[in-house]
Amino acid sequence: MSVSTAAADQSVCASLPVLGRDVTVPLVTGGEVTYAALDYAASAPALQRVWDDVAAYAPYYGSVHRGAGYLSQLSTDLFENARRTVAEFLDCRADDQLVFTRSTTDSLNLLAAALPADCQVFVFETEHHASLLPWRDARVTYLNAPRTPRQAVETLERALAERDPHGPALVCVTGASNVTGELWPVRELAAAAHAHGARIVLDAAQLAPHHPVSVRDLDVDWVAFSGHKLYAPFGSGVLAGRADWLREAEPYLAGGGASRKVSRREDGGVDVDWHDSAARHEAGSPNVIGAYSIASACKALTEAGFDSLVAREQYLIEKVQAGLAEVPAVRILSLFGDDAPRVGVISFVVEGWNSSHFAAALSAEYGIGVRDGLFCAHPLVRTLLGSDPQAQGECGAPEAAPGEKSLNAIRVSFGAGTPDEHVERFVNAVKELVTDGARWNYRTEDGRCVPDTSA
Repeated sequence: MSVSTAAADQSVCASLPVLGRDVTVPLVTGGEVTYAALDYAASAPALQRVWDDVAAYAPYYGSVHRGAGYLSQLSTDLFENARRTVAEFLDCRADDQLVFTRSTTDSLNLLAAALPADCQVFVFETEHHASLLPWRDARVTYLNAPRTPRQAVETLERALAERDPHGPALVCVTGASNVTGELWPVRELAAAAHAHGARIVLDAAQLAPHHPVSVRDLDVDWVAFSGHKLYAPFGSGVLAGRADWLREAEPYLAGGGASRKVSRREDGGVDVDWHDSAARHEAGSPNVIGAYSIASACKALTEAGFDSLVAREQYLIEKVQAGLAEVPAVRILSLFGDDAPRVGVISFVVEGWNSSHFAAALSAEYGIGVRDGLFCAHPLVRTLLGSDPQAQGECGAPEAAPGEKSLNAIRVSFGAGTPDEHVERFVNAVKELVTDGARWNYRTEDGRCVPDTSA
């Protein structure tokens, strides 16, 4: 889609109202400006619709599942209806389970704890740490970063062909990279996994806020995502998919709610009969508001229409790409090439700039919030930067002063709540900083590049 075509289509769907859209922030050069939140890949602002729904429910807040009172029963209905709403949003199969968790990280650690004995896990080095690291008790095969979607499928097929075909296996793959925004060939990877007797879990943290995710259509066994990237408040997540491994595993947490029956034995011990439903892995009082907020976000995105949302986001993507292409010093990071389909996540480096310094200047001088660092995807960013795999670096800024070489990048990310003006301001700010330099002095403080206000 060309910029002109996308521009025509983007009128179909205006940006969705989000919290914080009118917040102003001070500039180090003087005055204030409306904050441009362009760090959606880390945490998207909550939709106003979600916040209003939560506020309307708040006076009726009550404990779930075990209360006889009206508010407890109302809260229980709301919690379980939220489960059904999210399952419909994901187009789950009739016998799938949907477990509410704290986040994508929590969801994938839950699944890791439910793996059958001697399970082998296959994961690309390009994954976010949330899907790269949880498999500590399994036999893990880390796959090198592919350079095309086809190469990703071929790499997985070769690795699976060499495994023991009689043991359980799991493939973990992202739907959209949190570094490059590029879409991965999930359906093809799922077909390859199943052809070799393996299962597959989809990390949809970056995909679900931008594109529809159908468990049936993609033919994945599980999907995980976080509420705080789906325009809902912090503290809630989802793991949805096949029930058998979850049903057969020890509860993720032991406690009330997960147990159906607890009794004392004659020898003084305790016998426990655990639930077979999603409650098995939801011990303790659940985050009802978190579950409700995810369901509210699912409804809001569905009602807005993903076709319109995707078309408008593509317009913004092309606007950013075209603007950065006019700056020779900027290099956009990509695995599959600049023309690869992507969501609204773009990482880049600027020749002659420390990435932390550049991001700090965008914030302090223009009121633009982006992310700099290795984005909790260290192996991928180091591969894209061509740096030593053992080089030091952190998710945030490394200990590098302005002007010094840094081993990190800058990430701009946006979505359904991003106004055109925020993207335009970002592009113009990049051009000004590269052409004219920063207007302020900066220093490193506690590992972060910050404006020097000591003068």
